[in-house]
Amino acid sequence: MTPAARLQAAIEVLDQVIAGEAAEKALTGWARRSRFAGSKDRAAVRDHVFTALRCFRSRAVLGGSLTGRGLILGGLREAGVDPADMFTGEGYAPAPLSAEEQAEPVGFSSSAEEFDIPEWLWYSFSSSLGDNAEAAAQALRQRAPVHLRVNLRKASVAEARAALEDEGISTEPHAASPTALEVTEGARKLRNGAAYNNGLVELQDAASQAVVDMLPLRDGMKVLDFCAGGGGKSLAMAARAQIRLTAHDIDPRRMKDLPERASRAGVQISCQPTEAVRSAAPFDLVLCDAPCSGSGSWRRAPEGKWRLTPERLDEIRAIQAEILDEAAELTAPDGVLAYATCSMLEAENGDQIRAFLSRSPEWQLIGEKAWGVQDGTDGFFAAMLTRSKAD
Repeated sequence: MTPAARLQAAIEVLDQVIAGEAAEKALTGWARRSRFAGSKDRAAVRDHVFTALRCFRSRAVLGGSLTGRGLILGGLREAGVDPADMFTGEGYAPAPLSAEEQAEPVGFSSSAEEFDIPEWLWYSFSSSLGDNAEAAAQALRQRAPVHLRVNLRKASVAEARAALEDEGISTEPHAASPTALEVTEGARKLRNGAAYNNGLVELQDAASQAVVDMLPLRDGMKVLDFCAGGGGKSLAMAARAQIRLTAHDIDPRRMKDLPERASRAGVQISCQPTEAVRSAAPFDLVLCDAPCSGSGSWRRAPEGKWRLTPERLDEIRAIQAEILDEAAELTAPDGVLAYATCSMLEAENGDQIRAFLSRSPEWQLIGEKAWGVQDGTDGFFAAMLTRSKAD
């Protein structure tokens, strides 16, 4: 495919997404209909689509319309490329620009529009991040880096880096966590490589690893990962100490690959349903990596930024509060309750913790930390709580 034909394919996929189709489904459908497209073509079209979704509002302004064509046109203008060079109508290229499309684009009407944040969310986003709001918003407009966690049960950081280098995958240590590596070259080779498939490394954001670094893990502890999802933090905890680890998720299907991943990593994790978890309580440490807006990981899932609504955020916050209350009941009297989100919104983070402490005065905060997407990781928040000694 020519570069222009790839743009036309991205336009068609984006139109489906704008109409309500999930991006992954739209891309899969396009690939199945386009058997002529090679792996590089598919990767290029995917990149065009996800870049446009990260910059949805600003590119619609620069392109003059909230359509796939407008988003791609806006992206070319932002990059300083003359759209007429690509919009030729020749072969499979996009049709030539209309007189309206050739007009000078209007300016941005707000900071939210310029920095690609939903208008209704800008106040909360900017007040949560303060002076870092614009930098964080700009970071969310970029492609996320690829981070790996070195499994210290199988290799040292140096050994893992050497094994990856032998496979043509270059890495650099990441400051957020001692086990974190950032892939600087060869990321597409990772999943087919021996280092990944033999459990030396796992894909995991550096801030997600740093959350686990905060936890007071020690040998012999009875630990519950209460909202395990795919199990990334379960695997990281199991690699840190010899613990009795239970993973749970309200939707067990999210954990379907965890037993295989645990076997590959050389660790033991027991996946259990809700009733079994309640019967096994209390736990020395309970981690709640709670459902959230995902605002800290919108680079990876940019659709979430635009599909989030005020009503859905309120629903998520109510679920977070319920999870905290339930997890507190599963925590041993002298245990630690840890709460984490991949959000940068104070409403889901500090506000949620203060509300919990207000209704549960026997608990106290013993530590908290936030990581901003502008600092080279996903945006994360973590807090640790324990019951007051007097109780």
